[in-house]
Amino acid sequence: MLSSQRAKEAKIPNVFLIKDLAYLTRYSIHTIKYYLKIGLIKETSRSPETHYRYFDDSTVEMLKRIHVLRKEGKSIRQIKDELL
Repeated sequence: MLSSQRAKEAKIPNVFLIKDLAYLTRYSIHTIKYYLKIGLIKETSRSPETHYRYFDDSTVEMLKRIHVLRKEGKSIRQIKDELL
């Protein structure tokens, strides 16, 4: 059995770095860091050794939701008020 199949069966959550989020959502790393700074998204955890930020599937979904709301013409402030 493939390790990815085992992970799905065990329901192990996906873990992403900022560069992975950028690839999956087509947001720039700069924009993702800005959303972190203003509290629109949150990191799941951070490595004590490397200080890398880690994210999960919920962050990917939140970024996709933000994208839809931005396409609807909503401001960051409106989105923050709506989602948080």
